[in-house]
Amino acid sequence: MYIEMLLIAIVVFYVFIANNWINTNGILHDNDKLANSLKEKDYDFLLISKYGDLVYNPNEVFMKRIRDGVLVTIAILFVMISNMTYITFLLALVAGFVAYKMQYLNLRSWYKKHLNYIDSLLPYYLKTLEVLIQHYTVPVAIAKSIDDAPEVFKPGLKRLIEKINQGDSSIDPYMDFANEYPVRDSMRMMRLLYRLGLGEQEKKQEQLVSFAKSVSALQVKAREDKYKARLNNMERRTMIMMVVTGGGSLVLLLISVFMMMVSMM
Repeated sequence: MYIEMLLIAIVVFYVFIANNWINTNGILHDNDKLANSLKEKDYDFLLISKYGDLVYNPNEVFMKRIRDGVLVTIAILFVMISNMTYITFLLALVAGFVAYKMQYLNLRSWYKKHLNYIDSLLPYYLKTLEVLIQHYTVPVAIAKSIDDAPEVFKPGLKRLIEKINQGDSSIDPYMDFANEYPVRDSMRMMRLLYRLGLGEQEKKQEQLVSFAKSVSALQVKAREDKYKARLNNMERRTMIMMVVTGGGSLVLLLISVFMMMVSMM
């Protein structure tokens, strides 16, 4: 009895959505806090890494993910309403969850394929920042670097500067940036930046030299990883070529032997 009532409610809800009598976007946005509790911690970072902050708004795209998952579940229940069982209901929920998770899994897959490139963005950005810090304080240098920073870092840098301008002189804005962008050594480099900003003017040059050495080491590591990835890619392609060539030769040999046996019979 209860499942029939639930199905009727779902069907009615689906009809209202299909006819735009209910604004699902409004419902989701009114519950941002609840929706964001479902969001993966690195979702915004992954989305901006792939598309940049000017193409998609992470919150809007995430709300669309939730809506699509709900609609997939409702659509399956609507199609299977004449043969509804608890197993069908469970499968519909699983299908909705898969639809909800699919984009995130695709973003994770893309990130793994481009991991070395994304990790290399931070040291090259910090190298530009190093030059600016020689003439300005750390917060001013960061603010001036935003326009030329990689697209993936721009939203986080803007939030970092906003927090500093609001009077937060602690290390928290820097750590928030490092948590938002979990690329290689981001935590350590943000700590170095914060300490560099606290340093006395007479010690600034000494601290800047230490900072420059760390940035150079990161650049070297990024180049090594880049060349290693290229080498692994070449080795993988070579192995695939050898396997395909060897397999093709073996197939041709077997066909030749088979043809010879047929001709002898």
